[in-house]
This record gives sequence, C-alpha cells and structure tokens, in this order.
Amino acid sequence: MIALNLLYLLVGIAALPWVIWRKISNKRPIAAIRERITGRIYVADCPRDHCRIWLHGVSVGEIQLLRTLIGELEKQARLKKQLVDCVLSSSTTTGLEVATRGHQKDHVFPCPLDFSWAIKKTLDRVRPDLLVLGELELWPNLLRIAEEYRIPVLVVNGRMSQRSYQGYSRIRCFAGTMLQRVSLVLSRSQEDSERFKTLGAPAVETIGSLKFDSINGDQHKDEIKQLKKIIGIDDDDFIFVAGSTQNPEEMLAVETFLQQQKIHPHLKLILVPRHVERCRRLADSLAKRLRQPDARHIPMYYRSTLNGQAIPPPKRSFILLVDVTGELAALWGLATVAFVGGSLDGVRGGQNMLEPAAHGAAICFGPHTRNFHHEVSTLLKAEAAVVIHNGEELTEFVAQCLDDPAFSRALGANAKKVIETNRGGTMLTAKRILEFLPAISS
Repeated sequence: MIALNLLYLLVGIAALPWVIWRKISNKRPIAAIRERITGRIYVADCPRDHCRIWLHGVSVGEIQLLRTLIGELEKQARLKKQLVDCVLSSSTTTGLEVATRGHQKDHVFPCPLDFSWAIKKTLDRVRPDLLVLGELELWPNLLRIAEEYRIPVLVVNGRMSQRSYQGYSRIRCFAGTMLQRVSLVLSRSQEDSERFKTLGAPAVETIGSLKFDSINGDQHKDEIKQLKKIIGIDDDDFIFVAGSTQNPEEMLAVETFLQQQKIHPHLKLILVPRHVERCRRLADSLAKRLRQPDARHIPMYYRSTLNGQAIPPPKRSFILLVDVTGELAALWGLATVAFVGGSLDGVRGGQNMLEPAAHGAAICFGPHTRNFHHEVSTLLKAEAAVVIHNGEELTEFVAQCLDDPAFSRALGANAKKVIETNRGGTMLTAKRILEFLPAISS
C-alpha cells in the first residue's frame, strides 16, 4: 500500500507542470483536484433504512448510461419495495456536469484518486452498501479497501477491448488479484466476457450493451424542434452533422461540404467539436478557408450567437460551428447524414455512434472505433452504417446520400431498428444489482 501511494505521488509530481499548463492555457481543467486527492467530498447522508448504491463512471459516456441505470434501479426497487439511495461519481469536469443534470447535486461527487487515504475518507463519508463501476475502471486501492470494508463491487457494461486485454495480460498476476475482488462482471458481449474470465474474474455474465438503452430518438424531441427554429432549418433540408470531431476531421468535413454544396446549394453543415475549447482555433482555420475564392459566398455562424432574432437565411448553405456544450444529442436529431468523429486518427478510439443511429441518420465513421467495437459490429452487420478511411471517402459517402435519398433512408431505418432490437440490457443489469441488496441489508 505504501509503495503504491508513493508511486502515485511520484506520477502526480511529474504531471504537475502539465496540470498547471492546462490551467493557464484555458484547456479543460482537471476536475476537483483537492477533493480527489484528500477524499474530502460532500455527499448527502443516506436516508434511514435505505441501501446506498455508489455508481461511478469516468466521463460523459459512462455517466449517461449510469443515469439511465439509476432510473431503472429506482423503478425496480419501488416495485420490490426496496429502499435504495443512489449516488453518482465521475473523474472529469464534463462527467460531473452531466451527472448533475436531472440528478440531485448532493448525490453527485468527484471520484477520489486511488490514494489509500482518499479512498478510505470517501468510503467513510459515502457509506455505500454496494459499489458499481461503469465499463472498466479498476484501481487496486479502491478494490482492496472496498474488500476490507466488505463492500461488494460490480462492473456493469463491462468492456475489455483487445488493447486493454493485451495490457492487463502483461501484468496478469496483478490484474487477476484486482479482478478477484470484483463480485460480478456484467459484460456487454461474449467476447468481453471471455477476456474478463481469462484474466481471472470469478463471476462474469453477458448482458449486452447498456448504451442501446441510454439513448432514445424521441427524448430530445422538444429540444430538436427548438433548435430547428433557432438555426433556421426546414423539415426537407439536407443537414450534414459532423459531431464529436477532432483535428483534422472538422476540416475534412468542411471540404466535403464545400464540394457538395456546389451541386446541392441547400446543403448545411453543423460542426460539433469534441472539445469546445478548440472552437476558437478552429474558427480561425474556417475563416481563412472561407476567404478563398471557391468559398467566399458561404456564411459561417456560431451557435452561441444565434437566437430567435438571428436566424440564418432559409434555403441557403451555411456552416454552423457549435461553440457550446450539451447540445450534441439533440443536434444529431437534425442530421440527414452524420459523421461521428474521433475515429480517423487511431488515437481516441471513436465516439458514440448510437445517438445518431437512434434518430435514423445515415451514419459514417472512421476505422478506429475500438471503444465501441461491439456496437460498431452490430451496426455493420445490419447494414446500418458505413466505414470511411479518409476525406475522399467521406465526400463520396455524403455525395451518395445526397444523390440517392433511398440509400440514405435505408441506412437510417436500419440504424434505428438496431437500436430498438438491442434494448433491454439496463433492465437485466438493474435486476442483478438489486439481487445483491437483500443479503447486504439483512
């Protein structure tokens, strides 16, 4: 334990210049550093006679599916007349922001770093009867101390990518010791289950991906209507949305748009970078590109400046740069064709392509989608998405959707069907979680 804490301290000291640089350069701040190092977090007391479930997700994606899971847990608990109190933690600023939307703020807190003192202080404050970890968040001190406190640990939507499996295989003994402390892994696919078992997890069940349940094409209906009005979009407009993008994906989407709007003058492009702090630099590149002769007539708007009085001209091409957070889920609902970013450079491992699928958009993404391997396989088998490898193929895909609306509609319909037929994992997961509680509370 002492050696591990010392190792963490050395890593923390080495990372200090990077933390300071992020702060002074207006990058996304590191979430709640003081609270996470000390474990001095604030969370509401658990009501008397309730069982407390602590659910943890690293960032936005995990938090979204855990929020859906909490709703199902509370619903099933009421039917079983069980008294449960769910609290939610995250490791990132964006994760914490999403966690507090529609959830009591005093039931959300930053997850401590894996220092033994921080873990103990947090457990003493939260006093959970059960700890639920989203996807793959295994930390040795957290698991060891939870075992000391006799708190069962469950992993939900368990994901063990090939890269993670290879990494854990190099420290198989250490990984096996951690997994032996996990009471149950509920994995998203049989492939993930086999990897968890091979590394030493004692109890693994294949449930299916919870991500199919955490999205709904209708849940943002009112927000989508409002965005259509604000942005100036008609029902018959062709909208190309490039979302969760990284460099250089935005400019590849821009080049696709500039080529195709010459043939289809009503085409509109909505750019939604993964990290909003990149918008200023991206806007400079866009402005420079739009000053070139072949693009001078194309207007560019910022989402932050649009309101009911500043609607772009109807029936005209434009680029909208979304420089605000929290709207992508609804913006996918505007898309005729969608490019899901973080998938072309091989670094990020892809972003959530199920959100545009739920809205019936014609979807494409790059080949690097390891974070969504199971979901991508499901979409591709159903002919519900297309993989593109570069800007040229992106342009070809958008052109095909524009020139052949039947092709575009078929892709979108297949995608929507995939979402509907793969729901149910959240209900089964909640059922298995609640089965742990009678033994705990007795």
